[in-house]
Amino acid sequence: MKTEKTEKTDLTSVTIRPFDRNSEADYEALAALQNIETPEMPVTASEIRYRDEQQPAHLLSGRFLAQTAADTILGVSDYGQWLGMYHPRRFWGGVLVHPDCRRQGIGTRLYDALLERLAPHDPLSLRAVAREDKPDANAFLEKRGYAPDMRFWESVLQVAAFDPAPYQGAIDRFVSEDFTIRSYADLANDPDRDRRLYEMVEEVHQDVPSPEARTPVPFDEWIKRLDSPNFLPDANFVALGPDGTYLGITMLWKRQATDQLQTGLTGVRAAYRRKGIALALKLRAIEYARSMGAPSIRTDNESNNRGMLSINEALGFVKDPVWVVYVKTLSEEKEPPV
Repeated sequence: MKTEKTEKTDLTSVTIRPFDRNSEADYEALAALQNIETPEMPVTASEIRYRDEQQPAHLLSGRFLAQTAADTILGVSDYGQWLGMYHPRRFWGGVLVHPDCRRQGIGTRLYDALLERLAPHDPLSLRAVAREDKPDANAFLEKRGYAPDMRFWESVLQVAAFDPAPYQGAIDRFVSEDFTIRSYADLANDPDRDRRLYEMVEEVHQDVPSPEARTPVPFDEWIKRLDSPNFLPDANFVALGPDGTYLGITMLWKRQATDQLQTGLTGVRAAYRRKGIALALKLRAIEYARSMGAPSIRTDNESNNRGMLSINEALGFVKDPVWVVYVKTLSEEKEPPV
């Protein structure tokens, strides 16, 4: 499938069809569309396919493509549910149209296909995101009754420009408390490593700002994440207390289309916060990135998460334009009869 818009493209011939998960061409076209929209966060077809294949069976999802008679893919819409914020009637959704083909009704048709597919599930709400510097995307959502609900920043650290010298005192204080930092790979001799890590991650996640209420992720689903081709055993760092308790974590993931590293969860158990543990973990991650020659590290933080934002700002992470999380209420949840 092609994604290029040409002068000969006949927009009246555009059809909306379901995405074919057995089609490599569909995955390639989807990746190309996403990379046109957000080139700073490139993705490969294989990464998208892997996420689809790992989706738990109980999570509902769907995807549609806008295609011309000449097999040119002009846009996509999709919807799904969150594993860690699961509600059977709450969904996320999105529409993306090639920049050259906007304001011609393609996005509306893709969105209508999404709503039609969702209707039998009687959805309560639908969430979407748009970057604040993308006025067309924000206007599309607001016109359809979406309201801003929360905001988050993507931020980037240029690794070569980072000077670790001012932070040596922070590391010394961390070590003086008899805390240590070990990578996931270093902890291989701990027979309970994965279970202990899972329990800490679930605990820490409860305090991470989120658009929906957090729900437990089953261990057998969580553990699959460690089999991802983008998981880096040497770049997932755990802070341990003097007695070996897992206190905090920061995770770095690789991207297949770039040497840039992506930060996943960074967090510390509530009882051990404000002791410099998160900063020490971030410094260790930057040290790893430097040793591997990674040009940059990308992270994201909810706009009210001042604790992590302050650390990242101090370290030199530079914010991209803010992302706005929108929500549209489709029906009211009724209390069960007493």
